[in-house]
Amino acid sequence: MSAEGGPGEGDPGHLLILGGTSEARRLAEALERTPLRVTTSLAGRVGAPVLPPGGTRIGGFGGVEGLAAWMTAHRVTHLVDATHPFAERMSFHAARAAELTGVPLLALRRPGWVPGPGDDWTFVESLDAAAALLPERGRRVFLTTGRMGLHRFAHLTEPWFLVRSVDPPEGERPPRLEVLLARGPFGLADERELLARHRIDVLVTKDSGGDATAPKLVAAREAGIAVLVVRRPPVPEGVPRADSVEAALARLTGFRA
Repeated sequence: MSAEGGPGEGDPGHLLILGGTSEARRLAEALERTPLRVTTSLAGRVGAPVLPPGGTRIGGFGGVEGLAAWMTAHRVTHLVDATHPFAERMSFHAARAAELTGVPLLALRRPGWVPGPGDDWTFVESLDAAAALLPERGRRVFLTTGRMGLHRFAHLTEPWFLVRSVDPPEGERPPRLEVLLARGPFGLADERELLARHRIDVLVTKDSGGDATAPKLVAAREAGIAVLVVRRPPVPEGVPRADSVEAALARLTGFRA
């Protein structure tokens, strides 16, 4: 892969990873053993993130133009969008910045979850839709949709909510709320114990995919707990995609773990 204004002869290039997922960190770790220079960009929403190897930058770029300007100034030759599946704005910014700079873009997107036998899942289109259904689904809610969306459930005064978060939530929130500060991944035994201890009868989650947060879904199935799953938002069309770190490495020509 190459771009205008790219590296000179003998320079292996500069990969910018738009991170925030375990796949982004694993990709940076794999590429640490190659000559490619790697920078991972993190949004900065977590107070003490686990930093990947290589270079890192934290904070926004200032929109499409800011991202394109940063890529040009730092001679980026490869761009990988490995943001969270629900960071839809950044994915569209990445696609447009890639067009403006001529830098090839690869989207690293883990597959979504698929319900299996015994699962009691209901898919909804948004957090608001999940909030609308909650009163008829349960009264003790394990809400795992992230601390940034708590205000969508703030008007619900009857259900009791358990929220697990790395950092304390801010802003509007449901009045009957308990916050559990913890950093994953969480094992199946942990999730079983948590659901039982708090007498959870409904789980609300986003279709994040991946293995790190899947045990809660297995524990919910075993306990016969209903699950509301928020569908993923749309992503830019026409962007080459890899569904695993290994597939992404294969697409980055000339570089292998």
